[in-house]
Amino acid sequence: MTVSRRTLGSGASALEVSGEGLGCMGMSEFYGPGDEGESVAVIHAALDAGVNFLDTADMYGPFTNERLVGRAIATRRDEVVLATKFGNERREDGTRLGINGRPDYVRQACDASLARLGVEHIDLYYQHRVDPNVPVEETWGALGELVTAGKVRHLGISEAAPATIRRAHAVHPVTALQTEWSLWSRDVEDNDVLATTRELGIGFVAYSPLGRGFLSGTIRRVDDLDANDFRRHSPRFQGENFEKNLELLERVREIAADKGATPSQLALAWVLAQGPDVVPIPGTKRQRYLSENIAALDLELSEDDLRALDSAAPVGSSAGDRYADMSSVNR
Repeated sequence: MTVSRRTLGSGASALEVSGEGLGCMGMSEFYGPGDEGESVAVIHAALDAGVNFLDTADMYGPFTNERLVGRAIATRRDEVVLATKFGNERREDGTRLGINGRPDYVRQACDASLARLGVEHIDLYYQHRVDPNVPVEETWGALGELVTAGKVRHLGISEAAPATIRRAHAVHPVTALQTEWSLWSRDVEDNDVLATTRELGIGFVAYSPLGRGFLSGTIRRVDDLDANDFRRHSPRFQGENFEKNLELLERVREIAADKGATPSQLALAWVLAQGPDVVPIPGTKRQRYLSENIAALDLELSEDDLRALDSAAPVGSSAGDRYADMSSVNR
């Protein structure tokens, strides 16, 4: 199959990427142990298939995910649209230092990411979280300087509120907003975030389009997760919330079966059907799941299918917050 292309942003800020990206976070942290050899093989298989949009961040690992991605693309840089992020400051030992949007830190973080990735420029550089103690105009002033210097080609922002997106965009064009969006997390449809990106011509990169793996249907109980998997502490995977969310999953599974698709493929096809400005970045560290995810690009949903999914998983139907601490999102 030929992987289609989509465009994030508009005008001079437009960036063409594969219609589906690859989230690399879980290869290094959060979702249990990883296998570097298999992870590199997954990245190479993605590139071979035409999935060229790779997503990482300095805080994943911390730092080890950027190094892994850098090694994987060392001989294939020209094939890759590379996205990374700054702002969730951590030490090498994993200690979290908080959210940092200070201009001096922006410059330091970018140089460090370039070194770890082994590249001369970053294609899409995101502010990972908004620092409540630093005006976003100051952070974006520094980001604009990185673009002028040629270290960064395009800018993005993650988990930002509509007013913050507008303020950032006024300083330098925002190419993409990265925020969670799936059948399991539809907040952006109801809180003006999606409306704002579309008004401003900003692309939407949907992370966790499979609901942190929940919509794959492979997680039937919390004990299916590794002992150090962060989802064990997620409100949506806890007690009554988990049981209620399983009911939502069953409704999705039934529709997928009728389509001759897996739940993962149906969930990704739904995100893709939300508009040509939307690019999901499902994460995986296994080649078999990569192939399954890519096949979703060929799954067409009818208006009846979309209505059935809206009924099965309407806005606000998931039980529990997305994070145990929601204070750093949508601000």
